[in-house]
Amino acid sequence: MAIEIIDVGEVAHSEKKRTVVLNTRKMHAWVHYYPNPGDHDEMHCHNADQTFICIEGQCTMSFPDGGKAALDPTMAALVTGGSFYRLENTGDGPMILMGNRSGSQDDIKIIDHKTRKDLRANGGKVTVTNDG
Repeated sequence: MAIEIIDVGEVAHSEKKRTVVLNTRKMHAWVHYYPNPGDHDEMHCHNADQTFICIEGQCTMSFPDGGKAALDPTMAALVTGGSFYRLENTGDGPMILMGNRSGSQDDIKIIDHKTRKDLRANGGKVTVTNDG
């Protein structure tokens, strides 16, 4: 039996960035690390369903209609493919999430909400910023 075990918190605190931790042709997983309160990405979507599990801190997910959902440690969220969202660290310290999707990381599109273009087509990616 093939098995790979990771310590999500250890990976996040040592890498201090978005890190792909598992990647096969059938699925992939990554760890998000947003070090500072207020850190966030831009509104975007992907072409596949995905889950997020909050490991540490608090993540607030925002949606184009103005809706929001907060994830605290041990909480999980499902985002269906094509649904736009934004992640923000709304806790007091670092925010760590683990995400999972079906399919290989290489097959995923990152669609920008404003332009509706695939950010990966030109080597781009969703970046974490802090406007505060």
